[in-house]
This record gives sequence, structure tokens and C-alpha cells, in this order.
Amino acid sequence: MTRIDQEIQGQPAPSRSALALAEQVAALNARFKHHSATSVMEGALRDAGHIALVSSFGAESVVLLHMAAVIDPMVPVLFVDTELLFTETLVYQQEVSERLGLKNVRVIKADDIAEKDPYGALRFSDTDACCALRKTLPLQHALAGYDGWITGRKRFQSGTRAALDFFEVEDGTGRMKINPLAHWAPEDVRAYMDENRLPRHPLVAKGYPSIGCAPCTSPVKEGEDPRAGRWRNQNKEECGIHVVDGQFVRTGA
Repeated sequence: MTRIDQEIQGQPAPSRSALALAEQVAALNARFKHHSATSVMEGALRDAGHIALVSSFGAESVVLLHMAAVIDPMVPVLFVDTELLFTETLVYQQEVSERLGLKNVRVIKADDIAEKDPYGALRFSDTDACCALRKTLPLQHALAGYDGWITGRKRFQSGTRAALDFFEVEDGTGRMKINPLAHWAPEDVRAYMDENRLPRHPLVAKGYPSIGCAPCTSPVKEGEDPRAGRWRNQNKEECGIHVVDGQFVRTGA
């Protein structure tokens, strides 16, 4: 077991049993099986406990942010600044927050980057360790005390998300993950943005349908998977935040 694994598993024990959480998730999925994304989010905020919305303020993030702002502008919105993000993302985060009237946006940063990656070179030797240091661990710590969190994941984004449900058990944390847009197609996202006149991330027009840290994100060609530009030419599809079966990220040897 690596130090990263130990740190993650060393978080406070869940306050509710795994069985109770699984039953709650199953009941919520059955209840909202044929409901809209907005209904799923409303139900999560009303019936799932203390919930946060985690947003990258990326290519499609504005959809969930708009839904949240309409339902409750005081919903906690957690934004992880890895200190390797595109400048466009940082500007977009501020502009969207102000435009939508979100009143509880919390910018999360790791407090030990200067110590553990002072020259920003970790991404060249171990991308998993870099993601863990800058994104996964800071978010896991920020989520302590929440019963669940809302994500923008969708089934169409990659093969690893093809069977995504609205509600999931996040293994090893005692929390649930809520995916209101799980069943949406790309045209649904575009239609919602158009109908509500929502601002696009400026990098989308430059060929970035999925936007992460600048060093590890490249433009996507026509016909490619929308996430093909994330960690291109590497055997990696997730930053570690959404890995299943209790396996977050490993730092390697």
C-alpha cells in the first residue's frame, strides 16, 4: 500500500453503514429512474443529506452549475485549483460564478505542493502521483463531512462510464456520488446551454471538449473520443477522483 493510499484510507470512518448507504442509493435510483436531471439534483439536495457540487468549470460544467444556482445558489461548489490549470479556466470560473449568482464557491488547493513538487516536474515522472497531490487528495479532504457530492459525469464520455447510474456508492468513504447528467447525450448538453444562453468555456471553440490541467490536455480531432485529449498516449483515463472499487490512485514504485 502506498503513502497516498494510506492517506486516503486514513480519513475519518464513515458515519453510516455501507449497507444503509447501498440501500439508500438503490432506493434513490429506483425512485428517480425516469426523472429529469433537474429532478435528480433537487432530490439529491433534498433527500441525500449534506451534499456538495464538485465542478472543474470545464467544457460542460456550466450546465450543472446553472441547475444548482436555480435550485439553491447557496449549494457548496468545490473547485479544485491544481495550479496547473489553463488561465482560461480560472477566468471562466470567476465569470460563471458571478453570472449565475453562486454564493458558496470554495476554491480548493493542496497546501503541500511547494514541498512535494517545488519545480512542477512530478507530472513528467508520474502523472498519477501528480493528480493525487494536486487534485485527488485535496478534494477528498475537502469532502470530509459531506454525505455525497454531485458530479458532471455522463455515460457517453468514455467506455468506463457506459453503465453510470444517477446515484452511486463511493467505495471506502461512506459517501454517495450523484450524476444528474448520466443519461444525457452531447446534443442534450448543447441544447440546455443554448436554451439558457449559458457561456461556453473559451477553449471549447479551440478543440477542447474535455478540459483538465494544461500540461495534460490537448485538442481533440474530429471523430475522436471526447476525452482523447486527456493524458494522450498514456494508459490513463481518470485523474483518480472517480476510480471505482476503492482504488483511487497509486504513486507507483
